[in-house]
Amino acid sequence: MNLDEKRVLDLTISIDRDLCIGSGNCVKVASEVFVLDETSTSTFRDGTLSCDRDRLIDACRVCPTNAIRCVDDDGNVLAPEPLD
Repeated sequence: MNLDEKRVLDLTISIDRDLCIGSGNCVKVASEVFVLDETSTSTFRDGTLSCDRDRLIDACRVCPTNAIRCVDDDGNVLAPEPLD
């Protein structure tokens, strides 16, 4: 598994780069945090990352392949949304 992980605000964000298809949805919603690299795969921007928390969670949720995982400090998975 090719996994990138970063803390942003009070959230741990992971990108499974093997699952990413480069749709760019995450970049469209939170370009302050995500960018597509030279292989059109989602990755984190360099430096200190900041974004509105709800928009960041939304950016993780719009991934069509569920390649981005968002977990809060209590261990709750906020994205992808759990199946009922």
